[in-house]
Amino acid sequence: MRAILVGGGLALLISLLGTRVAIRRFTEWGYGQEIRDDGPTTHHTKRGTPTMGGVVIILATVLGYAGAKLLTGTMPTASALLLLFLFVGMGLVGFLDDFIKIYKQRNLGLRSKAKMVGQTVIAVTFGVLALSPAFEDDRGQTPASRHISFIRDFERWTLPVVVVLLLIWLVVTATSNAVNLADGLDGLATGASVMVFGAYMLVNIWQNNQWCGQSDITYGKCYEVRDPLDLAVIAAAITGACFGFLWWNASPAQIFMGDTGSLALGGALAGFAILSRTELLLVILGGLFVIETVSVMLQVTWFKATKKFTGTGRRIFRIAPIHHHFEMLGWEQVTVVIRFWIITGLCVAAGLGIFYAEWVSGT
Repeated sequence: MRAILVGGGLALLISLLGTRVAIRRFTEWGYGQEIRDDGPTTHHTKRGTPTMGGVVIILATVLGYAGAKLLTGTMPTASALLLLFLFVGMGLVGFLDDFIKIYKQRNLGLRSKAKMVGQTVIAVTFGVLALSPAFEDDRGQTPASRHISFIRDFERWTLPVVVVLLLIWLVVTATSNAVNLADGLDGLATGASVMVFGAYMLVNIWQNNQWCGQSDITYGKCYEVRDPLDLAVIAAAITGACFGFLWWNASPAQIFMGDTGSLALGGALAGFAILSRTELLLVILGGLFVIETVSVMLQVTWFKATKKFTGTGRRIFRIAPIHHHFEMLGWEQVTVVIRFWIITGLCVAAGLGIFYAEWVSGT
């Protein structure tokens, strides 16, 4: 538990102070945000706001975790290293996207195909390593599972490795893009991420207490995972890093995380879901990100379908993702953000409630 407190606290401090330095440096270097022309006109005033703040979140997390390991005198586990690989790797893809936007002074960075290639390489590499026998512990447990999981593995079906890799790719790319879609208002994605990563910290603490015999309650055991305590340390570090960044990212934002931060955070969420055997539970815990993604999918699908059959494309929402729709209806940006945070809190509460209830019953 000391490692969790140190990791979270150190990441919070580094992010809080480091973001202020990043704002000053990025402003001097001209690393300003480009704004989409078809978005709400109120966003045009944000043009030039420093971006790529996700670099600070990534550095704060890694340094916070490293500090916790040094303090406790323990070595990083396989699960933790794989999660950090996914976190940093997706952040690098986002960094390239942000850098191209800044360098070419446009709102389009990496082409969609190029971005997907980068996400695919990172996701598949993560999946192969997470399923590798080389990373088995003394119980023969690999970081990732070959079963479909909700709040525990459905052990009736053992999936072929190729199918599992395809599912891992789907979870990683879908989640990273979902967080990227939600990062459209000051503090929205950052505040939502704080709650979801905080939830995964609790999930991994509960798993660690059960399997390490630290629980005095005679509950049914939680399903088995590798290295839950180390995953909890990283979850605490990311939560702390997001908290520190939110101080400067809250409306009116003095810095944006950019794709560097949103893709990294989305990749980390997917990593936690995969390594903690909660892939399907992520749909509930990250309900806000699901809503944002579905709104875009519905908008695009309905527009193409109506254009094909009527000749005129029609829209369900005034603009997608859905947080911009409410802006176009006249809601203040802060109102949209706070209400979407409330939705996230409800989703997290529901997900943790389901997980805890099953952990207690052991069914």
